[in-house]
Amino acid sequence: MSSSTLTGRAEVADGYRAARTLPVRVELVRQLKRRRTLVMFGILIALPFVLLIAFQLGGGPGSGNTRVNLMDTATVSGANFAAVNLFASAGFLLIVPVALFCGDTVASEAGWSSLRYLLAAPVPRARLLWSKLVVGLALSLAAMLLLPLTALAVGTAAYGWGPLQLPTGGALEPGTAAQRLLITVAYIFVSQLVTAALAFWLSTRTDAPLGAVGGAVGLTIVGNVLDQVTALGDWRDFLPSHWQYAWLDAVQPKVQWSDMIQGTSLSITLALVLFALAFRGFARKDVVS
Repeated sequence: MSSSTLTGRAEVADGYRAARTLPVRVELVRQLKRRRTLVMFGILIALPFVLLIAFQLGGGPGSGNTRVNLMDTATVSGANFAAVNLFASAGFLLIVPVALFCGDTVASEAGWSSLRYLLAAPVPRARLLWSKLVVGLALSLAAMLLLPLTALAVGTAAYGWGPLQLPTGGALEPGTAAQRLLITVAYIFVSQLVTAALAFWLSTRTDAPLGAVGGAVGLTIVGNVLDQVTALGDWRDFLPSHWQYAWLDAVQPKVQWSDMIQGTSLSITLALVLFALAFRGFARKDVVS
């Protein structure tokens, strides 16, 4: 009888290291090659061109409006065009890639009946979830960077490189404008961590990727609808969607941080709870797919 049996320890193959199973690099390459990733990135690249054509055909973004807002400044410079693309997509379009990349990741393995084989490789459950979560968040961030970078290039080619004109008056020099756009993207990413965590948790609970992705998108939309119900009063402060446009305080002459700090705190807190539920539930789940 071996010493490992006498001590009650499980035997492992020589050279096996749990931390080396399913490397993040391998998982990233797998996800980048998937058709849904390429389609999603293609849609985000196409959006600035669609808006550019719409502005060209529609006579300008401010035509027929009596109120001056960020949308009215879209054709002033490339920086303004990038900011308008973020404004137009932050409420819904940017939710989709976050839900897709974080909600499809584990459920798709179960749907393909490959999840149990990954765990039998053996890949520790926590390691598998960690690799997939890191890749899902990395692709979500890449999607959020891809849109404004494409819009900045398209807008600069169409309207020139210049200051970011503010709808309230004044302008931000190109260098300052670039910093403000980075703050904007960072805040949008953090504010979408709740959607990412919700999608990831659902992905560990179901074998249907569409259910995880659709559930996360659907619940996020419900939150947006509830935020419009003024009768809820201060209860809306506990909705992540209530703070989703706090990044507009970054495109002001002086950055206002208070709302972004509140939105960030709420989003990170809720996301950590949902991520913890995902890891805890998956550790006890009977995987048969």
